[in-house]
Amino acid sequence: MPTTAAPRFDAELLARHDRPGPRYTSYPTAPQFSAAFGEAELRAAIARSNEEPLPRALSLYVHVPFCTSPCFYCGCNRVVTRDLARGPAYRRRLEREVDLLAPLFDADREVVQLHFGGGTPNFLANTEIAALVGHLRARFRFGDPRHADLSIEIDPRRSDPAAIRELHAIGFNRISLGVQDFDPAVQIAVNRLQSEAETRAVVEAARAVGMRSINLDLIYGLPRQTAEGFGRTLEQVIELRPDRIAVYAYAHLPQMFRAQRRIDAASLPSAAGKIALLGLAVERLLAAGYVYIGMDHFALPFDELAVARRKGGLRRNFMGYTTHADTDLVGFGASAISRIADAYAQNPRELPDWEAAIDAGRLPVWRGLVLDEDDLLRADLIQDLMCHGEVDVLELGRRHGVDARALLDEATPRLDQLARDGLVVRGTHSVRVTERGRLLLRVVAACFDRYLATVAA
Repeated sequence: MPTTAAPRFDAELLARHDRPGPRYTSYPTAPQFSAAFGEAELRAAIARSNEEPLPRALSLYVHVPFCTSPCFYCGCNRVVTRDLARGPAYRRRLEREVDLLAPLFDADREVVQLHFGGGTPNFLANTEIAALVGHLRARFRFGDPRHADLSIEIDPRRSDPAAIRELHAIGFNRISLGVQDFDPAVQIAVNRLQSEAETRAVVEAARAVGMRSINLDLIYGLPRQTAEGFGRTLEQVIELRPDRIAVYAYAHLPQMFRAQRRIDAASLPSAAGKIALLGLAVERLLAAGYVYIGMDHFALPFDELAVARRKGGLRRNFMGYTTHADTDLVGFGASAISRIADAYAQNPRELPDWEAAIDAGRLPVWRGLVLDEDDLLRADLIQDLMCHGEVDVLELGRRHGVDARALLDEATPRLDQLARDGLVVRGTHSVRVTERGRLLLRVVAACFDRYLATVAA
């Protein structure tokens, strides 16, 4: 059974083991993708997926890159513009991309999940969103609306209760809102002024129309963030009682993300202070009755993620944790990533490059990767660790028809160090993440990543 005990916060262990590394929304991770993978390889992957004895259902992802103003902490792929006329043009190209991809999939393959991410998806007017969703429904077979998940990320500053009612009428039953921190000093420092009142109005509207799930995103480690201020934010968020809460760590990488150069590094919390903010979040959310799902995610006990965690049905992909196992993920829009059969494919990150491919009538493939047998085996192992907190290499090997014990032997030196610190328990053929290790899942997973030159030591 999956490891479901609450994580145990240990600041000293987190400080010792926490270091930059993959979040394992995929394995291999995106840096391993190659420009040698192109349109022909994507078509071949889709053909292989159609030929499987039991073709998998589909999850669709739509990336909307536009934002009307820059949030200085952001590391997402986005285009800052106040020209709302770019929305309809982008939507029309998305529809043309759908027209290129949809006929390649067998018509009887069912869509069980649709997610709009960004950027700011509600940069698009609701009329544009409705037209795009209608186009997707016309080209793909959507499943029973009582079970299918249609979710969208929302900037509450660009929304109101009437807009939420419209989104629900379009078919969206899940909504995610960025909060980050309600402290005005922090909001000024990151150029995102957003009141608790306007956030509450959107949350209450979503609840009133019957949205199945409401998620709020927080970030710790931001400039001018303090335990007192972040504690107030946690209290306000808990009072709103969203079904899910994500608490992400801010990574200050100004050399990679231009907007972050606007942040005064001297105003960031110390390393110890940042870890203390995480500890505060874990303490407050667990005390409020939330269940730790993994990798910064919390949910109420009867939320579908928490139920899937208990029953062993949790999965992880580029959209984060999901209850939809064994689906092919099809991405649309600039920078979107697909996982189809045994392959990953990514669209161009730069908007003009994606637009040029669409205008030329080509599938907009920038790079990708066909997984070999070792990749597939390790990907499954890392899924087990990230979603269930444990792996049995004998069972893993049976699923793949191979002897997987060599993976455990290879990782033994690194796992032994983690075991000495009480992060994992080694069995003869298994690894289980302990309560002390649950906040360091990615460090455990990195022990099995053959592409990393150095991993957790």
